[in-house]
Amino acid sequence: MASQDQFQRFIFEHSQIRGAWVQLSDSYTGITQQSDYPARVKALLGQTLAASVLMSSSLKFEGTLSLQAKGDGPVRLFMAECSHDRFIRGLAQFEEGAANSDSLHELLGKGQMAITITPAQGQRYQGVVPREHDSLAECLEDYFARSEQIATSLILFSDDTRSAGLMLQRLPGGTEPDDDLWQRVNHLASTVKPEELLELDSETILHRLFHEEEVRVFAADPVAFRCSCSEERTQSALKAIGQEECYSILTERGDIEMDCQFCHAQYRFDRNDIDRLFLGHSLH
Repeated sequence: MASQDQFQRFIFEHSQIRGAWVQLSDSYTGITQQSDYPARVKALLGQTLAASVLMSSSLKFEGTLSLQAKGDGPVRLFMAECSHDRFIRGLAQFEEGAANSDSLHELLGKGQMAITITPAQGQRYQGVVPREHDSLAECLEDYFARSEQIATSLILFSDDTRSAGLMLQRLPGGTEPDDDLWQRVNHLASTVKPEELLELDSETILHRLFHEEEVRVFAADPVAFRCSCSEERTQSALKAIGQEECYSILTERGDIEMDCQFCHAQYRFDRNDIDRLFLGHSLH
């Protein structure tokens, strides 16, 4: 039985070529059961979650990496976020009954895709992902080639209960032997079947693909679904809405209810709560 919900990095010795593998099951199910996703929307969200975990290997600090796309197609929004310690969350917004294509262009329509890196301390960075290809993997490969100058190969698969991915990257500064190795490992990776990547553990899949190469595999990290919402963050959102608007909502509705889109946690604030938030104390 394959190990599940794990992320693992590996390198090809004596080269500038590295890789990462991820397999999601419980976390994928925990996220996708939050809404009644059509099969194709669920599959796209699964690939997005796997991609966010693979790309999180670049985080050298505490923070998060998110991949988000907005469009005017049947899928209005999809988003996945992974933290430096491999906690993930994600969602998709879609039109009922309209998502019946495997084409990224047809699902998303016209719109933008971006990668956002948010450190716990410091400046947020956002990079635009080109939309010139019709699969998520190809779009992300294009992003790394253009924005990071890193040759990248991505393989992403998902089914109803699992999501998985494999990423190979060639860092700048490699030697001439890296050319042959890069071509070889890419060819080997391209032979992997969806059921292999979704079902086999990392040791088995890496041995099956690269047993003739000298590969060093690092310790696996567990991956889990955990939402980063909290009452404190919700209060910050209310402050962003502004005092006047919050009191207007209170007058109209009696209290303010806010639901997390990722985990459906509910936060309720009455007039006393809003008084304390904006005035520092309750007037009632």
